[in-house]
Amino acid sequence: MEAISRIRGRTPLLQDYDVACRDFSWAQARAELDGLPGGRGLNIAHEAVDRHAHGSLADAAALRCHRRDGARRTLTYRELATETSRFANVLRQLGAAPGAHVATLLSRVPELYVAVLGTLKHGSVCSPLFSAFGPEPVAQRLRLGRIELLVTTPRLYRRRIAPLRHQLPQLRRALLVGEAAEIEPLAAAGEPVADLRALLDGAPGSWEIPATAPDQLALLHFTSGTTGMPKGAMHVHEAVVAHHQTGKVALDLRPGDVFWCTADPGWVTGISYGVIAPLTRGATVVVDEGELDADRWYRLLEEERVDVWYTAPTAIRMLMRAGADAARGYDLSRLRLAASVGEPLDREAVLWGEQAIGLPFRDTWWQTETGGIMIANLRALPVRPGSMGVPLPGVEAAVVRADPDAPSGAALDSAGRCAEVAADEPGMLALRPDWPSRFRGYLGDDDRYRRCFAGGWYLTGDLVRRDRDGWFWFVGRGDDMIKSSGHLIGPFEVESALLEHPAVAEAGVIGIPDPVAGQLVKALVKPAADRAADAELERELLAFARRRLGAAVAPREIGFVDAIPKNRSGKIVRRLLRARELGLPEGDTSTLEEGA
Repeated sequence: MEAISRIRGRTPLLQDYDVACRDFSWAQARAELDGLPGGRGLNIAHEAVDRHAHGSLADAAALRCHRRDGARRTLTYRELATETSRFANVLRQLGAAPGAHVATLLSRVPELYVAVLGTLKHGSVCSPLFSAFGPEPVAQRLRLGRIELLVTTPRLYRRRIAPLRHQLPQLRRALLVGEAAEIEPLAAAGEPVADLRALLDGAPGSWEIPATAPDQLALLHFTSGTTGMPKGAMHVHEAVVAHHQTGKVALDLRPGDVFWCTADPGWVTGISYGVIAPLTRGATVVVDEGELDADRWYRLLEEERVDVWYTAPTAIRMLMRAGADAARGYDLSRLRLAASVGEPLDREAVLWGEQAIGLPFRDTWWQTETGGIMIANLRALPVRPGSMGVPLPGVEAAVVRADPDAPSGAALDSAGRCAEVAADEPGMLALRPDWPSRFRGYLGDDDRYRRCFAGGWYLTGDLVRRDRDGWFWFVGRGDDMIKSSGHLIGPFEVESALLEHPAVAEAGVIGIPDPVAGQLVKALVKPAADRAADAELERELLAFARRRLGAAVAPREIGFVDAIPKNRSGKIVRRLLRARELGLPEGDTSTLEEGA
């Protein structure tokens, strides 16, 4: 089996995977953190900021922030501690009690970090929201999340909040990040807003973090809502143990590293690995307010001398379109790890990383519900292109028999146990629920939470297979699986094969009803710019897929489309593909990319 084993840069922090799995304990990982002084518990903000601000990293750069206009701002750990303490004091001055729910609706700006960590210092709950959502998705999450205070910009307030302000009686105040000239007209019009900068400047710069129990609620992360109502996954302060440990093992982060996570701070990756994990590791976090542009990104990697880069398949594919030559004019020799998250990374993207930046992109797998990386292609092991990787030390993973009719999606025997499947057989990915960053419930939906567990396992809803060497391979979401003539077929496998054809720019695969087979596999393809969507290309792709996948798995039909619908994190929304293909109602499309 093809694998990439070349290591660039420093020796991996985790060197012997088997030994690490044998000797690891979460108690040992907890002991690597300080805890609050005086044995008063465990607080994420203390581990990420304050302990460094009072130690050897006090004057080291915590954040290096790049604005869209090219301006830069650096915050040391000492300065970040002061700013976050001021934010905690602002919350107290505004009458927020410990445990209050505070939301952020911001792009990648310094105030986002100050608000998130300051909220956690205060003992309140932070709920990051995606700033590109429209008014209704934002209002929906503010209602479901019981948000009392919101940190956003004047522009976003006018566009996202003001139109539906009457539907949000629990929202007491919006703290606005921007120029006073933009904020004052809103206040004069009677809107319940305040200038965050003015409040921070008038607040004390010191704060004693109150006693924080490890199981105290810290973060409320909403899923995207593309398959129904958004779910508010609740995470506790103890999650910082997993953030710190997975930052070490999966991302190889160490003090003094320069780290860049391109994920939007409105999603769980942007908080777990854009804020918490790198700061607990003592790294310098690159923050870029700008949008994806190949030259801008390569220039940042070079100028900031980035050691570890964590990005997404959608971004990698956009860089691929710019061509490998676009990267070759930049010095990226400092980069020792490039990793991916958000959706499965196909083999071609992994190999393209070798060609363009001299490193393969290492895929990682986790969910909003897991709170942290569970499975990854580790630096200590060869990369197997197209694989999710192996479970991290401390993570017990299995593949159990799936049952779409069961409440949890997994088949149970008469004793309520899950049956594991043989190597290379597809099934449901299951995890033993004993890692610190696992979610502790869905806000207001205990029944849904209970259905995620069965037979002593957390059932992820993802279908995978595990090869004989222990590597995991993504097959598809349980609700996306296609059952054709008795075969369970994962759309991702078919899509990945089609993307290897040079005439395919994008592909989405669905099952369509068939009276004999039950379902037939149909691929919707966006052709490359230099190919026409005609019968010749259809025949070519059908033959190509049969050679690669075999007749049982290859698509029986090919259709051509102008675009494949995706949500904002780049995941294909197959329910929309099915709805459009079968003429069914499409439902809510508010979480999709514009023009998708």
